[in-house]
Amino acid sequence: MTSKEIRKKYIEFFVQKGHAQIPSAPLVPEHDPTVLFTTAGMHPLVPFLMGEPHPAGKRLVNFQKCVRTQDIDEVGDATHDTFFEMLGNWSLGDYFKKEAIQWSWEFLTSPHWLGIHPSRIYVTVFAGDDDAPRDQEAADVWESVGVPHHRIQFKGKSQNWWGPAGETGPCGPDTEMFVYAGEGETPEGIDPTEDTRFVEVWNDVFMQYEKRNDGSFVPLAQQNVDTGMGLERAAMILQGKTSIFETDLFAPLVARIQQEMSVTASPETLRSLRIVVDHTRTAIFMMADEVQPSNTDRGYILRRLIRRAIQHARALGVDARVLPELIDDVVNIYGETYPEIPRRKKAIYTILLEESVKFQKTLEKGLKEFELIAARNIDEVISGKEAFLLFSTYGFPLEMTKELAAKQHRSVDERAFWKEFEAHQQLSRKGAEQKFHGGLADHSVQSIMLHTATHLLHQALKDVLGEKVNQKGSNITKDRLRFDFNWDAKLTPEQITRVEQIVNEQITRDLPVHWEEMTVPEAKQRGAIGLFDERYGERVKIYIMGDYSKEVCGGPHVPHTGLLKDFTITKEEAVGAGLRRIKAIVGGLSDAPSLTSFVPAGPLKK
Repeated sequence: MTSKEIRKKYIEFFVQKGHAQIPSAPLVPEHDPTVLFTTAGMHPLVPFLMGEPHPAGKRLVNFQKCVRTQDIDEVGDATHDTFFEMLGNWSLGDYFKKEAIQWSWEFLTSPHWLGIHPSRIYVTVFAGDDDAPRDQEAADVWESVGVPHHRIQFKGKSQNWWGPAGETGPCGPDTEMFVYAGEGETPEGIDPTEDTRFVEVWNDVFMQYEKRNDGSFVPLAQQNVDTGMGLERAAMILQGKTSIFETDLFAPLVARIQQEMSVTASPETLRSLRIVVDHTRTAIFMMADEVQPSNTDRGYILRRLIRRAIQHARALGVDARVLPELIDDVVNIYGETYPEIPRRKKAIYTILLEESVKFQKTLEKGLKEFELIAARNIDEVISGKEAFLLFSTYGFPLEMTKELAAKQHRSVDERAFWKEFEAHQQLSRKGAEQKFHGGLADHSVQSIMLHTATHLLHQALKDVLGEKVNQKGSNITKDRLRFDFNWDAKLTPEQITRVEQIVNEQITRDLPVHWEEMTVPEAKQRGAIGLFDERYGERVKIYIMGDYSKEVCGGPHVPHTGLLKDFTITKEEAVGAGLRRIKAIVGGLSDAPSLTSFVPAGPLKK
């Protein structure tokens, strides 16, 4: 079964079950300020999982492009990649465990759909702890559809619990489905989470609790289902392959690199080959959503992926200038499903080529630095600290430093290198957790107030600079907002002052805030801000602030702008070519209403 057929069947199945298909959101989240990239199918739906009505209804289905880099060191094995597609279906306060599990089982095993033999499937469910009981309900449903008792295994929170993303918020048990991908009959008495012959293909999350500030877990008023099936892993199973890189989603890219390789096949070269095609594919998807290489945030991740691909291409004896040619294969595989890729093909090719040339120069500097290190080392060992300097500053993987050292009959202190590497990783993780904790957005009153202010800021920038200005990203904490927009010059003091004045005028006017659902043509006709490309469905939600601002958004927002006080721009700076960033604060955060008394903006009462 081809990947296109799997994708099509999934949508057809859940549409038949009363779900409305919604489009894939961009990799760059529009209204989730806590993540750099869309890392799961649920991210674009955060406001609706929190209770806001979705324009398409309570049952939704789609395929969603995602990027995760936290497992980047595992890329190269059989099942890990940085870009992936998640096939997902959602219940927003509608059906719950019974239907979700029954439909998962039907889609996996029915000959009309995927036709995976039931004997190949194990499932895991939540074992229970002091916070929440054992999920016997889910286990009972699994048994009712035909899963033998001994193939239902109970696991703790680390395996079968989702969320909350922050310290508080929605969370709940999940159930995971594993398919045996080894040879022969499915073994019995096996833990599928520990046996590499099993592949996790699907996860049903049951959001039924809210974790509160005091650490307690209380039932949610609206119970949601959030499920996800990885397309790459499903294709691996259904195409009878031993890795995702052998499927039709990767095979053409792999073949192109193999043609250029000048080294013999080995486990090491296989890993490098997979890293090259994975990272290049991910970079192409990022750039299709207009991410530009830079030294910060999304741009840094993009540049890191490109450079890591170049490093491993070098290890394979492949000229890095071949990498831009992979875009032709990506267009052939994904162009029909994601038209933004062929639309941006020329720009992506140019960026990849430029980055390759730049990094080649960096590599040359690194080689000179290696010679200096070798010259001042009397003994035959390159220290771990020096090896890590080459890695962190010049992008040299340890394998490259070892190769260079071996040519001079030297060795590298690998243990010390990995010690330096781990210390660096811990610092990076800590910084990332502080900056982007991922998952559900922070729905504190302070963040809602600042989110509302971004709408006023967006319109004010258009008033001062012109209609060509558009939002290119945002990050909102409880203390400040950060707003990225396209503009190729530094704002003058007069322009900054005028933007502040306009926003504060709208705050003083205490504009009412509400939302309305309407068709895309209606939204355009009414002058709503939005890109209005293929990411939107037939109907959209528009947040309206008095007679001043209209913008496509999922919410939440304050009920009236007077709750904000004293909007102040604290910084304006460049963050890339043609890209500016504003940081701003509003007053009134410290004495904001409590969560219990705060009522976010709702629909217009007609």
